[in-house]
Formats: sequence, structure tokens, C-alpha cells
Amino acid sequence: SMSATYGHPATEALVATLAGTEHDTGLDILKLENIAAYFREVRKKYHAFEGQLKGYDSRILVAQVPGGMLTNLEGQLKQQNAADKLDQVLAEIPRVREDLGFIPLVTPTSQIVGTQAVLNVLTGERYKTIAKETAGILKGEYGHTPVPVNAALQARVLEGGAPVTCRPADLLKPELAELEADVRRQAQEKGIQLAGNA
Repeated sequence: SMSATYGHPATEALVATLAGTEHDTGLDILKLENIAAYFREVRKKYHAFEGQLKGYDSRILVAQVPGGMLTNLEGQLKQQNAADKLDQVLAEIPRVREDLGFIPLVTPTSQIVGTQAVLNVLTGERYKTIAKETAGILKGEYGHTPVPVNAALQARVLEGGAPVTCRPADLLKPELAELEADVRRQAQEKGIQLAGNA
């Protein structure tokens, strides 16, 4: 099937585990096996895109790495000829996440945490290079984090400035009226008639 490592646990394994218990799913394991057999064949077609990890790997559970983030990490490391550094990066992810206020690992923050972990490992020094997006989290540009970020890192990226403490979008200048006026001006110059409510 398409499950495990980068995906959710296999349905058929869960069904078999719960069979005969008060949580029995009632699903027919033989029908599920037919479906799993189909996807085993489909999976062969996409073998070239699979990562190096197979089955369940406790390193992924400890690092709390989502499947999509894991495949991106492997890709980043391969591009840098550093696929052998995966263990170090997986160990670095929880530390980076703690430094960034235990920010949830969802898009885009999962990629930010992963990229910073890769940078820390590949440069051989934690935060020798701070990605622009990592600095954005430390500055508060991605909103409030569940717990405070690493104060020393934050001070380093703020360079004497203050972190964003409001809703970051509130700091953006309203542009709609200006853009509407610009469209009207261009339409008039080019003889284009706009819809009645524009």
C-alpha cells in the first residue's frame, strides 16, 4: 500500500489490530487486502520518488516530522550531497523547533524548521546562517508562537529592533484603493471599458 513512514499507518494493520475488540471496525480484511495489492502495484511505478526510509522509524516519531516535510528534507540533503546527514538533521529538528517557540510543523513553518535544521547541520554550527524565514519567525512576522522563542536568537535577528507584537498583517499598508485607481487610470488611457461596479 502507500502507507507507513511518509504516510499514515496501513488501514489493514489497524483493522487487524482492532479485530475482536470493542473497537472492531467491522471492515473486511480480505477486501482491504485486494485494495492494498492494487496499490502495491501502483507504488512500483513511483519507486524513483520514494525516500530512503522504509517501514516505521522511531526517529521520525521523536522528531515529530510530518511526511511531506521528511521527503523535502531528504531532497534537500541529496541536493547537497549530504544524504548521510539525515540522522543529524532529524536530531536537530526538535532543537530548532524549541528555539522557534515550538511552532507547529505545518506548511510553511515545517519547511522553515527543516531548512534551518539542515543549515545548522551542514554548516557545522548552530545558526551560523539564519534563513530569512527563520528570522521572520524570531521577529514575530508569523504571529505568536506557543511559547517564547529563544531570546538570544531573537535579539540577534532583531539587531536592537522590537519584535512584532500585533497581527502581522495589520502592519501592511492598505493597497486596494490605490490599485483600483491605477486600474481605472490604465483602462481610461487605453480606452478599455470596465464593468459597471469597478
